[in-house]
Amino acid sequence: MFAAALLIGFGIEALVAWPAGLFRHFGHPVTWIGHAIRLCEARLNDPERSPFVLHILGAATVLIILIVTVVPALVVSALVPAGWAGVLIGGVLAWPFLAARSLYDHVVAVARPLVQGDTDAARQAVSMIIGRNPDTLDAAGIARASLESLAENASDGIVAPVFWGVILGLPGLVGYKAINTMDSMIGHKSARYAHFGMVAARLDDVVNLIPARLTGVLFALVSGRMLRSFAVMLRDARYHRSPNAGWPEAAMAGALDLRLSGPRIYGSQIADEPWLNAGARDATGPDLTRGLALYVRAMVVLCLILALVALV
Repeated sequence: MFAAALLIGFGIEALVAWPAGLFRHFGHPVTWIGHAIRLCEARLNDPERSPFVLHILGAATVLIILIVTVVPALVVSALVPAGWAGVLIGGVLAWPFLAARSLYDHVVAVARPLVQGDTDAARQAVSMIIGRNPDTLDAAGIARASLESLAENASDGIVAPVFWGVILGLPGLVGYKAINTMDSMIGHKSARYAHFGMVAARLDDVVNLIPARLTGVLFALVSGRMLRSFAVMLRDARYHRSPNAGWPEAAMAGALDLRLSGPRIYGSQIADEPWLNAGARDATGPDLTRGLALYVRAMVVLCLILALVALV
């Protein structure tokens, strides 16, 4: 029955995202999780400690965060009534943990000025969704970075939460978001987090293993270039720095017949990453619009799959 609740939550988020007024007065469940992570990290991540101790304390942080998120979700799930009333309540509970509309809005905010030739405004907008230095990006770099973020976050922000929600209900949905938030906050390879965040990063790799590949399959199926998209994904995904992000990114590269990934700058460091679909051309502003259309089609198919699962 939670598949039906996820579908309702999907619909609510698609209509209203997370209203600014709600965020202003109450924040957001993911920011609450982030606050708990920051508290643990500030108390436990002491760079003077040995790597072994930091690994242990990082693992303890993962356990603490999972307990304080999954246990309440289990309690709430037990209290939700059966029948359609429970489905509606479940949909409202699932709503903040899905981000289809939010992701779309963030990428549209880049696409509009980029198509109009306003590179400075597009660069400002893309800084909200990428970790690399936006000041180094030209128009092609902005379009490419946005498409990569769209592909990766389609997996992390929508497909993976839905997958774990279908498998494990509300606790699976909340637990996945907690793991993914830990990875985004402490799962970096920087000097500060290399040891402390290792368990969070590896756990995130594990829980995204299947959803990332499913996202790539979704992109290929709705692309109109299914065989080419599959071929690029199966050939190039393995070369990505991430064991998971390469799958949806490579599928999108093949679907749009563009090259993605490649060298980039994080802060002041150059990362010489290989290209996905290396022989293709660079992305442009209109290609970002095409990528958004591909994303919308993939999300529609995901909703249809959810509806079928709910009916079974």
